[in-house]
Amino acid sequence: MDEEPNNRETEIGRRRFLALMTAGLAMVQESPAATTTKSHLVDVGPANLYTNDGIYDKFRDLGFFLVRANGKLVALSCYCTHRICKVTAQANHTFLCNCHGSKFTEEGKVTEGPAKRDLPILPMSAAGNGHLVVDLSAK
Repeated sequence: MDEEPNNRETEIGRRRFLALMTAGLAMVQESPAATTTKSHLVDVGPANLYTNDGIYDKFRDLGFFLVRANGKLVALSCYCTHRICKVTAQANHTFLCNCHGSKFTEEGKVTEGPAKRDLPILPMSAAGNGHLVVDLSAK
């Protein structure tokens, strides 16, 4: 007759496995790369709130900046194209990635690596109520 496996060892292994899987899933859900393909629109208000040239960082926690420069208003992703760290707006109207030192112009162009790609421009459109809407599904 075969001996039954030691259930205590199996149970501990299972618990540990489930704990690791839960932690791993939580990390994936927090990752900007884990966004769904479902459209996620953010109402940023009317365009007249952003008439002055500069970087508007109030939406950084949602994953983007609004930037008015050279007569254009754009929504720039706040995620560095090197390792997906959030960049920060600098006083000189540039962006810096504190993780690895990449630098970007206010238009999102790379000026210093290791990043090789510019910050993505996110689609923005006017809603029926006159507000601007940024589409985060393109992040």
